[in-house]
Amino acid sequence: MAKANSSFSEVQIARRIKEGRGQGHGKDYIPWLTVQEVPSSGRSHRIYSHKTGRVHHLLSDLELAVFLSLEWESSVLDIREQFPLLPSDTRQIAIDSGIKHPVIRGVDQVMSTDFLVDCKDG
Repeated sequence: MAKANSSFSEVQIARRIKEGRGQGHGKDYIPWLTVQEVPSSGRSHRIYSHKTGRVHHLLSDLELAVFLSLEWESSVLDIREQFPLLPSDTRQIAIDSGIKHPVIRGVDQVMSTDFLVDCKDG
């Protein structure tokens, strides 16, 4: 069952980093978020990739459609989903953009991007 709360404490963030979440490549990559951890009234998907050799955690039908396109694109080398954007990187982006960085209960939150894709040059 999905958690009712999608924010993380500093301890939870540190634990995820120690677990290797959002790190690695190919079959060794572990997504920051999994389908079991995200509360949703929509559809989520767990799908095996022959390209990466592991199961991918997709949080919507749109993510599934993008994933399938990436899976069959010959220039794509690696697909990493639910990739974390750590506050150490995003704080300055927020400042430069004149927007407030997400903070819950005094903790800068880790945002994530749906996909980080490695492609062949050319």
